[in-house]
Amino acid sequence: MFVRWGIYAGTTSGLALGMYMWFVELITGVRVYTLLMNVDFIPIVGSIHWPVFMEWLFHMVISWGIGILYCFLFMRRMKAAPNRLWGAAVILSGMAALTYFPLTYLAIKDTPSITDGTAVAYWMAGHLLYAVVLKSSYYRT
Repeated sequence: MFVRWGIYAGTTSGLALGMYMWFVELITGVRVYTLLMNVDFIPIVGSIHWPVFMEWLFHMVISWGIGILYCFLFMRRMKAAPNRLWGAAVILSGMAALTYFPLTYLAIKDTPSITDGTAVAYWMAGHLLYAVVLKSSYYRT
């Protein structure tokens, strides 16, 4: 049951993050959406020019994994107290947010630099949004 609920939580959170990054890039030109969807550094996979829906699928698979782990924690391992729900959402989202640095370093496409403070701020804000939606989605399942 936690898998089904985790897919729901991961879907809502992943959609919120992806749409946020898309709007930020559209409005500001800071390439955070490009970075979020980028897989060009992965051997074999990176050499293929993927359609947008496949880039979204790759993004959603990661988000589903996070959502499943989140729901597993509270359905099988821990009591779902508000501070624990927030803590786990922030920790999981924070871990995902830290991927900014290796993803930027490994990217072949034009993405923001590791030292671009504006891009880092947008990236971190997006992942904070992800944490809020992840936690909120847990109760809607």
